[in-house]
Amino acid sequence: MAGILVIAEANEGALSSISGELLGAARKLAGEGAGTVTAFVAGSEALGKELIALGADAAIVDTNPALQGALAEVYLPAVQAALQQSGADIVLMGQTALGRDLGPMLAFALDTAVSMETVDLKYQGKLIATRSCYGGNARAEVSFKNAPAIATVKAKSFDALPADASRTGAVTTIDVAGEARIKILGVQKAESTGIRLEDAPVVVSGGRGLGDPSGFKLLEELAALLKGATGASRAACDLGWYPPSQQVGLTGKVVSPNLYIAVAISGASQHMAGMAGSKNIVAINKDPDANMVKVAKYAVIDDYRKVVPALIEEIKKLG
Repeated sequence: MAGILVIAEANEGALSSISGELLGAARKLAGEGAGTVTAFVAGSEALGKELIALGADAAIVDTNPALQGALAEVYLPAVQAALQQSGADIVLMGQTALGRDLGPMLAFALDTAVSMETVDLKYQGKLIATRSCYGGNARAEVSFKNAPAIATVKAKSFDALPADASRTGAVTTIDVAGEARIKILGVQKAESTGIRLEDAPVVVSGGRGLGDPSGFKLLEELAALLKGATGASRAACDLGWYPPSQQVGLTGKVVSPNLYIAVAISGASQHMAGMAGSKNIVAINKDPDANMVKVAKYAVIDDYRKVVPALIEEIKKLG
């Protein structure tokens, strides 16, 4: 029962949402007997205190500015130092640009294994990680022979706990960084408007069954009313009906909203792999035998041209 080390991430001085979600997962494991929760973050002591408020029992802050580039090779010795200091035998990090590289790199360095794209975790004397397999059509449970057990966790797999400013814990600092083998010459932020697809609590997606690109106008109106984002299947994007940046699926974005409304989407495994983590799925489809209808919590079997406008009008009445 050595404990859990959470690798938190920050962007422009603020904790990213995955950091709170990882702490929510860690507190669940702690409640099942996995030990205390230590959080590691690169940045300031103020971030360490925020991590304590979000559920960490202690925080380790690396103040070395070299970590701001978020390169896994620079993070590796810092995380190893934090791991030694915390004594943790479980390491959790996000399935992010950093985590995708850092997880396997850390596992190789420590002669252990990593569960990538983890969607659930439990502790039964050892860590049991659940991850999607077969293109999202099945889930596999994996355990670990060696310690530490490392898992990269997909966004929205766990809920963050409300921040509690009354929580207390030690915040210690280290100054450790590896050497970068590449040099970042510049960073350009992608321009976007509205809520990001990956962060949206509600996603309204359309597929080839819409018939033509004009159907997405209705979906955008519905998504705006629900304060969500609009997505699309790969088939719709391949036809040029919607931007590829909004594609949901194995080769697009992975989303885990509270509500996923699939409009005229058949439910190919490629698409299901990108939205299988949705907490509630509603299908609107003319085909009662469509895969999406079978996995949906609620389904409306009818032409979306009748259903979506009526749904929009009813939502407008709610104010």
